[in-house]
Order: sequence, then structure tokens, then C-alpha cells
Amino acid sequence: MKQTLARIALVVDNYDDAIDFYVRKLKFELVEDTYQPEQDKRWVVVRPPGSDNGAALLLAEGRGEKQRDFIGNQAGGRVFLFLFTDDFERDYANLLAHEIEIIRPPNDFPYGRVVVFADLYGNLWDLVEPSETAIL
Repeated sequence: MKQTLARIALVVDNYDDAIDFYVRKLKFELVEDTYQPEQDKRWVVVRPPGSDNGAALLLAEGRGEKQRDFIGNQAGGRVFLFLFTDDFERDYANLLAHEIEIIRPPNDFPYGRVVVFADLYGNLWDLVEPSETAIL
């Protein structure tokens, strides 16, 4: 059996604001932005650069009070998403250059170098450059 985690739905307040943040600030690639008239919504997919076969984010505009209540708090205040990098300093400098909120400063752990940041809605992310000996 072979399975792949393909999409992670991320509830957002506004498609265009979310695209701007992920594509312009985090340097993700916009994979798809297709209007679906039968549901009056868009299918918006973004992914980190170089992750052609990895999981991607499906940006889902929150509808109704129940969905909108989860914008920015999809993991109950815990780190929600883990972004691995091959160059921590480059990507950390990019976070700072775009004034992305740093929640916990860079720190070294046996598994790698990590900084915790918040996306435009407050969801927490780990930016991780795994150590050479990390088993992740």
C-alpha cells in the first residue's frame, strides 16, 4: 500500500490576502487558483518552493461562523505546520525582511535549528533546518 498526504486545508479569511502572504512573503508557489461556480468558491493551492511531490496547502475561505471561528487557531494554539528548509539563515532573514511575527527566536535542538513564527492569521509554524543526524 502506498499513500501520500497531498493537501492540508487551511481556513483563511480572504483568498487574495492569503495568496499574497504565502506567495509574496513566504515565497510559496501558487499551484492553482480556480473558481468553482457551482459552489461559488475558489480552489486555491500553494506549496513551498521545491516541494513538487510534497503536501500543499489548500487555502479555504471560511464560510459561516463555525468555520470563521477557527481562522488563525486551527491547532488550538499549538504549532500547526512544520516547514523544513535547506537554508535556515536565508529563510529566517526572509521572515524578518517581511516583518513576519516571530513567536520564539531561533534555537538549536538535536533534531535541527528552529524558529516559531505566526502566519497572517496567527497560526503557528516551525521553520526547521533538520540536523544531519535528525530522524524526522
